[in-house]
Amino acid sequence: MKPIYVHLGGALALSFTIAACVPAPDSTPAPTPTPSPTATAPAPQRPAPPASENWIDRPQTAGDWSYRAGADGGVAMFGANADKPVFAIDCDRGAARVTLSRIGSAAAPATMTIRTETTDRTLAATPAARELQSLMATLAANDPLLDAMAVTRGRFAVETPGLSTLYLPPWAEVSRVIEDCR
Repeated sequence: MKPIYVHLGGALALSFTIAACVPAPDSTPAPTPTPSPTATAPAPQRPAPPASENWIDRPQTAGDWSYRAGADGGVAMFGANADKPVFAIDCDRGAARVTLSRIGSAAAPATMTIRTETTDRTLAATPAARELQSLMATLAANDPLLDAMAVTRGRFAVETPGLSTLYLPPWAEVSRVIEDCR
């Protein structure tokens, strides 16, 4: 490298180029290391929520209500689809009674317990060999249990021995059938 002489008002100064002291940058970028694949553990499965101590906090049974009008009152059916209900409320206006039907196999008379926010009652239930096998309990159309089912907070429960407990919402179809009979 050659020194550069600069004339500054009668004095000569010696200047060196600083760039000459720094090596030229390499135009090739350094390779980036590729991370080696690591085995990832599967995401931990969440444990099932503990069973609630209070039945009213348990998850609602999957399905929807449907309503069908009849000549002598309506019927509300609950299930995954209207063709396969798991529970039905049927009005017989002429007899002034409402029949609760828990669909499922039953060979002998049993009980059906209905739980609402304000009332719990165990009813006698008899097997019915209708289109769908079921256990049936009958109430007078003006029975206060029906009102409790229609206005309970969030859901009401239907318990029958040997069948899973149902946690059903008190949607408008329930009230409609009850009102059909009054």
